[in-house]
Amino acid sequence: MSASSGEISKRYGLIYVNLAEDGSGDYQHFAKDSAKWYAKVINSNGQNLD
Repeated sequence: MSASSGEISKRYGLIYVNLAEDGSGDYQHFAKDSAKWYAKVINSNGQNLD
């Protein structure tokens, strides 16, 4: 969600929240692929950037 506009169509960050523009959704949180990649980079101390 864009913090400046409250717009949900722009989704930044490493976690996806199940929420629609109209406020519907169950607010479940899911790790995005980018979060999984970032965890891999951290765990390899920056050695694995693939």
